[in-house]
Amino acid sequence: MTTDAPERPLAAYIAVTAAYWAFMLTDGALRMLVLLHFHTLGFSPVQLAYLFVLYEIAGVITNLSAGWIAARFGLTSTLYAGLSLQVLALLALAQLDPSWAIGVSVAFVMLVQGASGVAKDLAKMSSKSAVKLLAPKGEDGLFRWVAALTGSKNAVKGLGFLLGAALLALAGFVPSVLAMAAVLAVILVAVALRMPTGLPTGRKDAKFREVISKNRNVNWLSFARVFLFGARDVWFVVGIPIYFYAVLSDGTEAGNRVAFFTIGTFMAVWIILYGAVQAAAPRLLRARQRGEAALVSDARHWALALFVVPALLALLVALAGAPAPWLTVTLVLGLLVFGAIFAVNSSLHSYLILAFTEDDRVTMDVGFYYMANAAGRLLGTVLSGASYQLGGLPLCLGTAAVMVALSAWGAGRLRPHPAEQAA
Repeated sequence: MTTDAPERPLAAYIAVTAAYWAFMLTDGALRMLVLLHFHTLGFSPVQLAYLFVLYEIAGVITNLSAGWIAARFGLTSTLYAGLSLQVLALLALAQLDPSWAIGVSVAFVMLVQGASGVAKDLAKMSSKSAVKLLAPKGEDGLFRWVAALTGSKNAVKGLGFLLGAALLALAGFVPSVLAMAAVLAVILVAVALRMPTGLPTGRKDAKFREVISKNRNVNWLSFARVFLFGARDVWFVVGIPIYFYAVLSDGTEAGNRVAFFTIGTFMAVWIILYGAVQAAAPRLLRARQRGEAALVSDARHWALALFVVPALLALLVALAGAPAPWLTVTLVLGLLVFGAIFAVNSSLHSYLILAFTEDDRVTMDVGFYYMANAAGRLLGTVLSGASYQLGGLPLCLGTAAVMVALSAWGAGRLRPHPAEQAA
């Protein structure tokens, strides 16, 4: 991968972050729009999960190839391609006709969501890879920069959830989608005009087979990532939004609006809290004073701490039986705790993948790692609809606990670099 060191690395980092923010705002809003709009049309939990399946499948395929594409054509090319494709996906979704049969609607939205999944992972891989090359060397510079990017991204995505729910309640589905497409197109042009030079421009001899990592740590971290994100999405994608909708809505139009705002607010607060803790993770873990070996060990310990939360919540919901106000409050608080601990786990993973890889194959390893991330979301999405339909929220949360345990086992297989271990 050919690159000149950017003369203004901070300016390049800000431009990449701004592009990523814009994308994730529309991504969060679009997910909430699609979920709540089609739930009101009578889609079952499994059908709702189907709407996002191709989105996640596209993520698996895209991430596996995006590292090679970026190595071949350059990071800015894949970043702009991701933003452009998201604009096209939003415009396509606005063509949805309410008179179509449910099967046709599901197939159409799956295809559009698949395109959006490709777009998201092109943008994500480009942004995260750029941080490895732009971050200051030494101490906790890499951890701080990747935590700031990831944490702020998730805070913005949380605002997107709230924005999507609010737009659906106030403006309707099609005007909301068209407005987001217009805003994202303007931001894409602005970022393209302001992006500093110096990021990798690609190398023509990059081979696709290089995508498969031979790094033991990259492979085990990817394994842990699959089950970490599967454990989140198994309740986050379908289970909790539909459970809260059933508890909060009385079936009237006014009741639906209250439910939309409440669910959107919860999802937004959850993601914003998640992002804030991610951004603060270097300070929480005292990364400046501790080396890589200590942080590798932390990955397993924090995963084990995360396991306790869904296990206890699953038991509580199962024993409680019928929904009750105290149970709803407990679920909200418990899932916020899950979000905070999950954020530390996710931030550690995001740092470790960049610490484990080398500059000359950063896009390859980051692409492979985010392929695992997408596979976890895919697994969680499918299991979210299926587990909720088969066993309700207790089964969603119980499945999450099992998946966190598998993530902890994978994290326990990580090893620091020999020099770090000796230190």
